[in-house]
Amino acid sequence: MKLTEWLGQTENLIFGVFCIITFIQLFYYLFFFVRLAFFKTKAKTISQTHPVSVIICSRDEAANLVKNLPGSLVQKYRTTHEVIVVNDNSFDESKYILEEYQRTFKQLQLVELKQEARFIPGKKFPLSIGIKTAKYEIVLLTDADCVPASEYWIEKMQEGFDEGVEIVLGYGALHKKKGFFNKMVRWETFHTALQYLSYAESGMAYMGVGRNLCYKKTIFFRHKGFSAHNHLPGGDDDLFINKASTKKNTAIVIDKDAFTLSEPVTSWKQWIRQKRRHYTTSKYYKGIHKFLLSLYAFSLFLFYPLFITSLFLFDWRWALVIFGLRFVIQAIILFKATRLLDEKDLFTWFIFFDVWMFFYYLFFASALFKKPKKNWK
Repeated sequence: MKLTEWLGQTENLIFGVFCIITFIQLFYYLFFFVRLAFFKTKAKTISQTHPVSVIICSRDEAANLVKNLPGSLVQKYRTTHEVIVVNDNSFDESKYILEEYQRTFKQLQLVELKQEARFIPGKKFPLSIGIKTAKYEIVLLTDADCVPASEYWIEKMQEGFDEGVEIVLGYGALHKKKGFFNKMVRWETFHTALQYLSYAESGMAYMGVGRNLCYKKTIFFRHKGFSAHNHLPGGDDDLFINKASTKKNTAIVIDKDAFTLSEPVTSWKQWIRQKRRHYTTSKYYKGIHKFLLSLYAFSLFLFYPLFITSLFLFDWRWALVIFGLRFVIQAIILFKATRLLDEKDLFTWFIFFDVWMFFYYLFFASALFKKPKKNWK
């Protein structure tokens, strides 16, 4: 085979792979992500409010309790509810702060843990105690470093329950701050939500976030709590949902009043440590979820290198046509999704962040093979 023929075949092969990768990307946008972008709340067959137990686990979170706990205590919810704070072996002033709050807010219930659970690392033991302590069937989970976006958080989240629904997934946003790093961290949070909320809407829920998650006690006990992954420090939100969710028992709530807000990390070191901790649990997802998430990440990782290569080695006009097709569809869906999740300032930067995801996946791929740390703080 002549060199020119070999080069011609190589160029055609690279462009062909680029087209396949683009098709895979379009599949995710047009089958999954479009469901969130054009999400509309379904009409309920039964309209009622339910008693709710809000559960917050805390360890040495005195400052966050002072800042954020009032947001959960002043909720405007006309039905019976309680707020349970599980104080997990704190050494700071958390106990005294909580007792002071309890004098004012009678719906606040305190659970003091003074001994570590052996062989159950992380947050799962205190969270399990909180769920067992809860008086009501519906438990709404958040973290001590989170604050509800409105006084109607409980009301809006419980509205997700309908006939057959046992799990409701919400959005845990980050506070908007000045600086480009804040936008980058928020983009990753948005991008993760784009995936797990879209998958849930398609009947393939694979995770939720503990910052804003609601489910029934019956499903928790039916699956024996976190026993399937008690040996892992993480997974109290994603691994439990990955195991317990079905095609019909999971709903999402996309309402700005139903969001929670938490402080974003402010340094690369904190962010890297946080993301690596989160990714150590994804290896335990169901096979179909691991395949779909890996294929999406792999296609996004290859898209720009193949695009640039096709521009130089193949006909640049055809490469631009394929890129432009993806760009238009991506822009429409991201425009709608960023507004739905109140992240519209991120849309302006979506091409930059799309390129950045190549480096993101490259950098965090090693986390899939690392052993998770045992502490949850």
